[in-house]
Amino acid sequence: MTSDHPTAATLRRIAHLDMDAFYASVELLRYPQLKGLPVVIGGSRRREDDLLGRLREAYPEHAWSAENLSEIPLDFFPRISGYTGRGVITTATYAARQFGVGSAMGVMKAAKLCPDAILLPVDFDQYRHYSRRFKAIITEIAPVMENRGVDEVYIDFTEVPGGQREGGRVLARLMQKAIFEDTGLTCSVGVAPNKLLAKMASEFNKPNGISIVHEVDLEQLIWPLPCRKINGIGPKAEAKLATHGIHTIGELAQRDRTWLMEHFGKSYGAWLHDAAHGQDDRAVEISSEPVSISRETTFEHDLHAVRDREALGAIFTRLSAQVADDLQRKGYVGKTIGIKLRYDNFQSVTRDQTLDHYIDQATDIRHAAGQCLKRVDLTRRLRLLGVRVGSLMKREDWQAQGLRSQEAPASPYTESLFGDIDAPHG
Repeated sequence: MTSDHPTAATLRRIAHLDMDAFYASVELLRYPQLKGLPVVIGGSRRREDDLLGRLREAYPEHAWSAENLSEIPLDFFPRISGYTGRGVITTATYAARQFGVGSAMGVMKAAKLCPDAILLPVDFDQYRHYSRRFKAIITEIAPVMENRGVDEVYIDFTEVPGGQREGGRVLARLMQKAIFEDTGLTCSVGVAPNKLLAKMASEFNKPNGISIVHEVDLEQLIWPLPCRKINGIGPKAEAKLATHGIHTIGELAQRDRTWLMEHFGKSYGAWLHDAAHGQDDRAVEISSEPVSISRETTFEHDLHAVRDREALGAIFTRLSAQVADDLQRKGYVGKTIGIKLRYDNFQSVTRDQTLDHYIDQATDIRHAAGQCLKRVDLTRRLRLLGVRVGSLMKREDWQAQGLRSQEAPASPYTESLFGDIDAPHG
């Protein structure tokens, strides 16, 4: 279902709402004593029992529980100085970002930039809880909302009462206030004629800011920005644009559409031209079906397919089981099964195969994913492994069509084996 197109009497106003340093902000609700300090989230999953156990050992005179975590002394929290391992930062507070620390950065690298930063483990259950809360508040105010992840959404303001006032600022301010009063969390909002510009605008005044962009603001607010600020221009495209002397969105906008199509391909070149001119007709999708469901993990240290076969086999089985659980919980079956590997030199490879029947069982997924392993180089050490299921169909539709799950051939694998690989394959 999509939002209705605006009438001729209204201007299209689309908002992009982005929670500010979401994971870190949720953790600061739990540990308010860390506000204003450099904090990074990542490295491992939160285990509250372990935390409470260490607290009781360190401060036996105190009755520690989940209710008084705000009383933990600052010197108890671990710093990232001296961290060793393959952990990756999920997010960081703004105080840590001032040192150059950011999401997707290795914790060891962050430790060199900001050794005194406090390291907290991730708690995805808590983040999902607050994600559901702030999205429920939004849909009470403006029902046409598109999920874009745990911490960001698009919202169609066009026909919502107040959505046109001050270009959408009044409604954005109302949402910020309602979310903060309910959760204690702040967010930044950009409002513009479309998704493309709204997402860019939401970055203008972080944290806790509101930015309004109209079509007439394109030359002043958008064109001076670097090309990479357009969602859809990645590092490779940015580098190629730079070879042609194109560094800003304004410089991109000056290039002829035909020239861009000749140098960047017909489809992508046309899109580059439209994006540089702030054109985007995409609707706000109230519900969108997932393209695929996947699970992956980065290892604490590099593993080898043969020497660490038992450990990799257990991880491979666990990932397959998690994907199967996600499929069943969300009500899907799929028939394109794939794997993702990242080697110790950070090169990533993917392989997949499409079956002639739909599956959602862990053993079937593992079997099909194991076949994909035979088509990759396993002579090099690995730092990441992932399992994916695509070509999804709703389970009820699958059942309604009278389709039946066909059992995959009996799997020769056991949990201790990484597929049926006995020797490296090229």
